[in-house]
Amino acid sequence: MVHSRLAGVRTVWRVEDDGDFFCAACGGDRCYQRLGGRRRLTVLGLPVLPRGAAEPVVQCVSCRGRFPLGALDRPTTTRLTALLRDGVHTIALALLAAGGGDSPVARRTAVEVVRSAGFTDCTEERLLTLQAALGAGSLPALDREVRDTLAALTPHLAAPGRESLLLRGARIALADGPYHAGERAMLTAVGEALHLPPADTERLLAEALSA
Repeated sequence: MVHSRLAGVRTVWRVEDDGDFFCAACGGDRCYQRLGGRRRLTVLGLPVLPRGAAEPVVQCVSCRGRFPLGALDRPTTTRLTALLRDGVHTIALALLAAGGGDSPVARRTAVEVVRSAGFTDCTEERLLTLQAALGAGSLPALDREVRDTLAALTPHLAAPGRESLLLRGARIALADGPYHAGERAMLTAVGEALHLPPADTERLLAEALSA
């Protein structure tokens, strides 16, 4: 006990960065500080010898809780909402470009789906303009666009959330009748981008068709 009072190791922290993150302890978006530290041997409370660098941590400004840097990999609620909105928007455009863009009812359905995801100012004219740009590319180009957009979102969604995204695309494709070949191929690509097993994708598309 005497020795522990005389000597010890103390970590001196400094702020290296800051920003917003999702704090697991608070259960919501909070400000954070990224802290880097140096360990020092202390004698009678005075630093004597350096003992190397400490692992950097993330500290919540609100609750003062400290977490590994991996805590920054989880998107904030605000960021996740934006990723979801962009994912729905891209899926809608891809389905229109893959075969549904000539159908007024498919276009109206796409507008409804996109608005429900958070783009409340979405219009059919705006979708048509973007759909025309996407439609100018080949199916592989559309496939890449969908995969690139969903890549940042998919790891943060549970299976029901990923299935819901696929079904939103199916709703657009089915608005004017059974799936066209291009729509079916695009929905398969969406399922793959969402990391859904092929059997689950087929089941969901069949259920949507028979609903």
